[in-house]
Amino acid sequence: MSEFIRVEIDSRKCVGIKECGECIGACPVNIFGKKGDHPVIIQKNQDECTLCDLCVEACNPDAIAIKKLYENNL
Repeated sequence: MSEFIRVEIDSRKCVGIKECGECIGACPVNIFGKKGDHPVIIQKNQDECTLCDLCVEACNPDAIAIKKLYENNL
């Protein structure tokens, strides 16, 4: 994954692992882990993200977003 793109979890929308946790199983490169009852992004694994959007699609509360930090206009 490019350093210009970041996966984010909106903690205000996330219902937690006990009620959901679908993002953890959906990610083929395991960028998600657990901290207490909530999923977290494992920073060392985030560079492995392929931008497949499977985590975004799996997240029913729409708490996961892929953010563009930089737009290349070349």
